Amino acid sequence: MATAAGLKRVAGNGGGFASRFAPFLALALLLAGVAPATAASLEGIRMHQAPDHIRVVFDTSAAVEYKVFTLEKPLRVVVDLKQTRPGRGFEAPAIKGEAIKRIRRARRQGGTYRVVLDLAAKVRPKDFTLKPIPPYGHRLVLDLFAEDRPAPQPRRRPPPDGRDVMIALDPGHGGEDPGAIAATGAYEKNIVLAIAKRVQRNLNAVEGFSAVLVRDGDYYVPLRGRTDIAANHHADLFVSIHADAFHSPRVRGASVYTLSQRGASSEEAKWLAERENKSDLLGGVDLSHYDGQLPKVLLDISMNLKEEASLHAGDAVMSSLASVTRMHKKRVEQAGFVVLKRPDMPAILVETGFLSNPEEARLLATASHQNKVAAAIANGIRSHLISNAPGGTAIAADDYAMRYVIERGDTLSEIAARHRVSASLLRTMNGLRSDRIRVGQELIIPTR
Repeated sequence: MATAAGLKRVAGNGGGFASRFAPFLALALLLAGVAPATAASLEGIRMHQAPDHIRVVFDTSAAVEYKVFTLEKPLRVVVDLKQTRPGRGFEAPAIKGEAIKRIRRARRQGGTYRVVLDLAAKVRPKDFTLKPIPPYGHRLVLDLFAEDRPAPQPRRRPPPDGRDVMIALDPGHGGEDPGAIAATGAYEKNIVLAIAKRVQRNLNAVEGFSAVLVRDGDYYVPLRGRTDIAANHHADLFVSIHADAFHSPRVRGASVYTLSQRGASSEEAKWLAERENKSDLLGGVDLSHYDGQLPKVLLDISMNLKEEASLHAGDAVMSSLASVTRMHKKRVEQAGFVVLKRPDMPAILVETGFLSNPEEARLLATASHQNKVAAAIANGIRSHLISNAPGGTAIAADDYAMRYVIERGDTLSEIAARHRVSASLLRTMNGLRSDRIRVGQELIIPTR
């Protein structure tokens, strides 16, 4: 029997036996269904449930050729990955959602690795690939849309007389895009979703205000799609909520941003906007039907916005946040955030803190701090909208609310009783954490 060293010497001899035998060996491997050494590997499969589809993501060690097709009796989607083998330790994911019943996989002849998704109902698959972008490598994305799902229809604008003012809350990132990741392993996408849900509850607790979430689960919404959802709800204000990171762990504090069409107001604002604007590349948006310049165009397009209203909203939210948390800057900053580029509604972006700062990362992961931040954001939103109420809304009426300046001897419970409202409502409308008030402080008091 030849030794390993002997085989190595033979293989190194260009005119030797191994060289002449190589083509036959490769053919034998292919016929046996064994992938050659250069095959890509399937490292993992991830799934995300969105309102209108299920996203299945295949992580591969290299770009792969593939084929996707559907079969019936039973219903299934088949994905054939050519010249691919399962990576070391690869396991199919746990099933999420009701549409996919189970996942099967098997090696096929010729080095193909087949993944079969057994379905509970018919779907319309859409597939595309994504090039590597940290922290991901090559990805094959398969979006499964229900065949019988009706196309979304634009919402009718509610009657103008006495309608609620509508606020669209956009928790950043989601799904494939985790956003910033704290040293503790906490994901920005989860923290900001929790804060946004608290802001929504806070706003909806007051008559005349309605808030809708752009995403309410762990899935990705394209940057342009976020403002499309807001517009579909006829939002009067768009608020994107984040908790980002910086290359220095010393940077800390909350910030508020609006769109700039004339360049960023600081280097940090520019860096942050560039980072946020790459979300579509991380989250997975199909760019294959555009030319190669689209990613740059997508990130650089400028649109007119109602800058004055956005800046006023930003000032109000920033002032409110300053009462509960440390601020990174003393004024509203501006940069070219794609998610703010919509001409038909004021829009702001709130950075609740930096996950790269250990102290802020710890705070932002706690329910108590999330409650404080959410109440402050909601209070700033209410303060701005009551002062700048859209026409036809309930809060635009002269008798909706009044402003009251605290005098010596006042208590919150007495003020509430005097105006026939609950102390709880006053705390909610004014973002108060307790019944403590101070002389000279201004309260918004509903009068109807």
